[in-house]
Amino acid sequence: MSKQREKNIFLLLSAIIAVNLFFSGCGVYGFRGNNPPEGIRTLAIPLFEDNSGFSQANIKENFTETLKNNIINDNTFRIADKSFADGIVKCTIREIRDEALVVSGNENVTQRKITILVDVEFDNLKKQKTVWRRTYSNYGEYNSSSATFSEREAGINTAVNKICEDIVNDLTSNW
Repeated sequence: MSKQREKNIFLLLSAIIAVNLFFSGCGVYGFRGNNPPEGIRTLAIPLFEDNSGFSQANIKENFTETLKNNIINDNTFRIADKSFADGIVKCTIREIRDEALVVSGNENVTQRKITILVDVEFDNLKKQKTVWRRTYSNYGEYNSSSATFSEREAGINTAVNKICEDIVNDLTSNW
């Protein structure tokens, strides 16, 4: 066999091996995992429960819609009614705290921090077993010097968004 032919065969085999290694790794590895439990492709997301005692209109609805939208945008699961879903994510708002964060020289609170704790249970409806239970906590800050509820609402929305992102990350990650 000639040297040129050996070189061509070597290059061809190297290219085939490189392509195989490249494509075999593409669908398996990722930064976040994106590997839900086997057999779970659809999720039911019932309305959040609120056991916090905090007076915030529509907090249950806002949490529920934010989580559903994050799941839809992630594109790992589809949202379904409980009777057709493979899994269910049940969430309970356990606590909401509104605390002073920054106090000015004349003892006026200028910035506040909203902290929200949510208990989440992820169940496999096909196998009738709990996949995991976790508690999520996050916060949002807002200016209190203007004394408007829209500022507080912005702090709550920040905390809600952070918690929903964390839930979706855990739903789609390897365990």
